[in-house]
Amino acid sequence: MKELAYLNKFFFKYRWKLLPGVIFVIISNFFAVLPAQIIRLAFDLVTDNIALYRLFNGFDRQSLVLSIFGNSLLFFGGLVLLVALIRGSFLFFMRQTIILTSRHIEFDLKNEIYAHYQRLSLAFYRRNNTGDLMNRVTEDVSRVRMYIGPAIMYTINTTILFILIIIAMFSVNVKLATYCLIPLPILAITIYFVNSIINKKSELIQQRLSSLSSFVQETFSGIRVVKSYVREDSVRNGFATESEHYKNESLSLVRVQAFFFPIMLLMVGLSTIITIYIGGLQVMDGKISSGNIAEFIVYVNQLTFPVTSLGWVTSLIQRAAASQKRINQFLKTEPEINNPNPNPLKVNGDISFENVSFTYPDTGIKALRNVSFEIKQGELLAIIGRTGSGKSTIANLIMRMYDVDKGEIKIDDTNIKYINLEDYRSQTGFVPQEVFLFSDTIARNIAFGQNELDNHAVEIAAQNSAVYKNIMEFDKKFETFIGERGITLSGGQKQRVSIARAIIKEPQILIFDDCLSAVDTKTEEEILSNLGKVMKGKTSILIAHRVSTIKNADKILVLEDGEIAEQGTHSFLMHKKGIYHELYEKQLLEEEQIS
Repeated sequence: MKELAYLNKFFFKYRWKLLPGVIFVIISNFFAVLPAQIIRLAFDLVTDNIALYRLFNGFDRQSLVLSIFGNSLLFFGGLVLLVALIRGSFLFFMRQTIILTSRHIEFDLKNEIYAHYQRLSLAFYRRNNTGDLMNRVTEDVSRVRMYIGPAIMYTINTTILFILIIIAMFSVNVKLATYCLIPLPILAITIYFVNSIINKKSELIQQRLSSLSSFVQETFSGIRVVKSYVREDSVRNGFATESEHYKNESLSLVRVQAFFFPIMLLMVGLSTIITIYIGGLQVMDGKISSGNIAEFIVYVNQLTFPVTSLGWVTSLIQRAAASQKRINQFLKTEPEINNPNPNPLKVNGDISFENVSFTYPDTGIKALRNVSFEIKQGELLAIIGRTGSGKSTIANLIMRMYDVDKGEIKIDDTNIKYINLEDYRSQTGFVPQEVFLFSDTIARNIAFGQNELDNHAVEIAAQNSAVYKNIMEFDKKFETFIGERGITLSGGQKQRVSIARAIIKEPQILIFDDCLSAVDTKTEEEILSNLGKVMKGKTSILIAHRVSTIKNADKILVLEDGEIAEQGTHSFLMHKKGIYHELYEKQLLEEEQIS
């Protein structure tokens, strides 16, 4: 239960909604005990009236006795029905308070988890599968809700009913009540041992479900690759294997529960047999009436529900505890990147790296070594280098997706760790290497960084990113709905929509992380020409593989194995005849061969 203690704050928040539910539980169970006492009176009435009816055998009064006897039975029957209706009404109110409150808590918990996900840094998402993240905010929360609602409701209900029945039984006959309750300690011991098994198996089931969800999510995301390589059968077999593991774990839990419930019913059956036997002896001794035996049988059968539901409720609680433990693991994860400065920030665009070194925490790859450079406001910095040289790492560090291991990054002469991160990112445009578009219209994808959709601004951004003509060729133009991850667009169109999304913010700093690789040279020149106008007086960082893309930059960095091998202007680096000159000559030769 220590994992479920996290939910106590929600119980406190909704205490005034839960408290009436508890009151309704108490009242409903009070009316649940009354029918047994009414049946006792009716049973004794039957016994007495049979003797009285025989006493008046042959007399006219015998019909009167029969009439009174019949009316009395109807009265007791109606009374039992009335008590059941009253109890049912309070049970309805109980569910309307406790179950509805559990839905409110479920809503709050989901929002809290999702909000916490938003705070966590990029490294967290590199370490965890999307399917697992989704499963914890959906399936795990649903299981926790079963604890908050049904489990707690039935626990309170059965506990109070159990106490009231025990009190009623001991008030009638202590010996008979004691014998009736003998099987219960055996049941308690069984529950104790089975609970630990249920808990372990519930954790395994949730892990298998997360693995299955991750497999499905990954398959659907990469369905184009699956079909291209004709791997449908292989993926289908993989899904069958994951499903088999999940099925086996689930069946294992069901087997435990299948053993659990018959044991409980056996204990209840033994209580009924003991009641009839010991009760019969007590009647013969004149210590109780036959009506008391009927009353006790009703009590024992009423105990069937609390005892039977005990196993179900125990299973719910154990599974909820396993799910809440998984949720708590992420909720206790602190973001590596935080926002320490709430003061408003106005970005000018000066950027400097001072002896920056960085190693990716999840892989241990040393991406940068003692990198130092400086960009002034309004300058265009270009970064070029071979694959894995650290180009994208510089972009991620400027966006503060990670914090550096050594050295420091300064924005306008202030360490990036101590500036208002939200304000800084809101004034920075970032076009990642891996373009991601949302399942929405083109217009809303471009205006993603805006609070309101400005159609005029969207059109201008599309024109500056050279995608306007393509969009106007669609039937619904800017209202064209993009499939998941932009699957309905070509690679070049996706890149240009992503560029439009960045420049519509009118950022002070614009970062292009090799996002022109899928467009032709003519379109690339058009985009760069437009950006020259849009980003005038603002800082731009252009990461590319093609030398032709960056030759007009104010400064060029050539990266090699995480270090700056060369830096300077295009003419300076060409005159130096180093790595940059070699790349330029090689690419120029390749273009001539293609043409």
